[in-house]
Amino acid sequence: MSTPSFSARVLKWFDKHGRKHLPWQQDINAYRVWLSEIMLQQTQVATVIPYFERFTARFPTVKALAAAPIDEVLHLWTGLGYYARARNLHKCAQIVVKNHGGEFPVTVEELAELPGIGRSTAGAIASIAYHQRAAILDGNVKRVLARYHAVEGWPGQTDVVNRLWELAEQYTPKSRANHYTQAMMDMGATLCTRSKPKCEICPLREGCIAYAQGNPQEYPGKKPKKALPEKSVQLLMLRNSAGDLLLQQRPAQGIWGGLWSFPELAMDVAADDYVSDHFGEVVEHEVWDSYRHTFSHYHLDITPVLIQLAKSPQTIGEAATHWYNPHQPDALGLAAPVKKLLEKLAQLDPRASIKPIAKLRRKS
Repeated sequence: MSTPSFSARVLKWFDKHGRKHLPWQQDINAYRVWLSEIMLQQTQVATVIPYFERFTARFPTVKALAAAPIDEVLHLWTGLGYYARARNLHKCAQIVVKNHGGEFPVTVEELAELPGIGRSTAGAIASIAYHQRAAILDGNVKRVLARYHAVEGWPGQTDVVNRLWELAEQYTPKSRANHYTQAMMDMGATLCTRSKPKCEICPLREGCIAYAQGNPQEYPGKKPKKALPEKSVQLLMLRNSAGDLLLQQRPAQGIWGGLWSFPELAMDVAADDYVSDHFGEVVEHEVWDSYRHTFSHYHLDITPVLIQLAKSPQTIGEAATHWYNPHQPDALGLAAPVKKLLEKLAQLDPRASIKPIAKLRRKS
């Protein structure tokens, strides 16, 4: 299929079947396109919609986002995962305000220099917001192009992704590039899906090599599998007599960077002894069932330990700390596992009774 025919078929499909009512497709501007593109990285549309709506309600402009405390940004991001995206989002907003007067740059090259914005995201902003001819290559587009040309190999490999970029640049039309960009993302999300692609109703079916071969699901190539390492940790849920729980802010870099979490302790250290030495007298403790939380590069086995303190400690090390009332939650950025534990703790201890909490029954 010729290049003009390819893009023409994509656009014809978009006019009839493309998604046009998503929140970020309304009142289109560079800020809203950028925000949606960052949120949609490795995240499904249905998951992103409520987050996008909350973000834009609280931060309607890039200036509002830049002026917000990072804790509030992380709080609204809680549950979306890949928290480096939120930190880069905040940093990028501040740079746009400081260096660009609150207006996003127009060129792909300038956009790609901003934190958290790669070549594909820059292309999406330039194309959708500024109507420029700019190619994108997100996961959906990679899948469409890899299948259409039967491009072998994992897109994480340099030669494979370079070939896909060549195709993306080749097929992006001079006119209606904004609609073409949205159409390619939509086709990958709704037709050319990872499993059970709807080839019979795809406008590119006639020229698709993978379809002709009868093996579209073999493209693109899978990332080579390797066993993920496993780590184990205790999360110390320290509670004072008022029912408040001690949270510590994690370092800006690393897992859950900048978020608030429970103090951690190695599995081979006795929680009672450690807490007595560092936080004060322990009234009682209860060990909860362990569970696994998987990151992209390792498994984390978490054992929550609920510890009742006789009183709130006066000094608590060097990390920033906060006594958190689970019944009147503060707007803090929380790691998803921590948020779930706090919700469970709120159910276990009704805040209505302001008195020393009864000793906990130790699990056998």
